[in-house]
Amino acid sequence: QVQLVESGGGLVQAGGSLRLSCAASGRTESNYAMGWFRQAPGKEREFVSAVSWTGRSTNYADSVKGRFTISRDDAKNTVYLQMNSLKPEDTAVYYCAASIYSYRVYATTTNYKYWGQGTQVTVSS
Repeated sequence: QVQLVESGGGLVQAGGSLRLSCAASGRTESNYAMGWFRQAPGKEREFVSAVSWTGRSTNYADSVKGRFTISRDDAKNTVYLQMNSLKPEDTAVYYCAASIYSYRVYATTTNYKYWGQGTQVTVSS
């Protein structure tokens, strides 16, 4: 059992930055790969980024590549999403998720077993 809690969302102007955090607790010794997804009103939950448990492999959606950076601090059991150059279309509820894999960084929701409650990110223009 893994519990995930996101934080760091908020309101920011276009071009600004936010850093999201996801604190994990429970059976983190299972060494899950971690991902970030987002969901805007009326839309499907979409992939943003993922990182293997070692941090060696990462994956990014084309829409955020070059602007967002995923990382993790295993000593703190925390995964981060640094979001720079934010655009209004980045507005969504952001969720962190723990994968069923340790090393694979898939982009589909079906590969993730545990989910946080989400944190709202709103980008104004």
